[in-house]
Amino acid sequence: MQSQGISNPPNQLSRADDDAAFWRRDDLLMSQTCGYPLMTAFRDHLKLIGTPHYNVPGCEGALYSSWVIVRADHPAQALVDLRGGICALNNRTSHSGMNALRHALAPLADGRAFFAEVKVSGGHRQSVQMVAQGRADVAAIDCVTWALIEQVAPQELAGVRILTQTAKAPGLPYVTAAATDDQTCAKLKAAVHRAVEDPSLAEACRSLRVCGFSETTLSDYGVILEMEREAVDLGYPVLK
Repeated sequence: MQSQGISNPPNQLSRADDDAAFWRRDDLLMSQTCGYPLMTAFRDHLKLIGTPHYNVPGCEGALYSSWVIVRADHPAQALVDLRGGICALNNRTSHSGMNALRHALAPLADGRAFFAEVKVSGGHRQSVQMVAQGRADVAAIDCVTWALIEQVAPQELAGVRILTQTAKAPGLPYVTAAATDDQTCAKLKAAVHRAVEDPSLAEACRSLRVCGFSETTLSDYGVILEMEREAVDLGYPVLK
């Protein structure tokens, strides 16, 4: 990136202990977030760079979906069979874990609580563990996370199965600080395109399951808010 003229690029990756504070930083050069907070809490703090494509089941170009999972021995054959159960939720600001599942359940909920209890796990991997251990009956796991767990720790998926799939929406976006100028944004987009197409990075891309990149817009991500509105209109504004 430095050779392309980006001023003072970071010389190492940073890991956020506090996502809310991290994504509000004016000096954020590049990060990856979830589409739901991008369109809600962080819309004024982040600028969209684009969306990677992932070579995993459940993805299609820049779109992705969630797998709704249950224990391997759970008798459910459809979402409606999970009424009155316990849901594991990675967090309430997640599109893949909350918004997509809320959208799928809204036509079934009849404006009432669908689950007996919703437990916040803190992450998709933890949600899988809760379902596998019987501490929850169901969770929605984004298909990219599922594929990466299957790749590096397949034993964690041994006790669960996929029940169904949520509707597709634009996937996990690359973002920069809202204060980032347009020239720098253009260089970041060009750098991602080069990285995805660079033969020397092919193995890294395969490991990450990245296979392409789209210069998406906030209009593309509007479907995420449409899914929220549809749930609200059906009397199911909160996943419960």
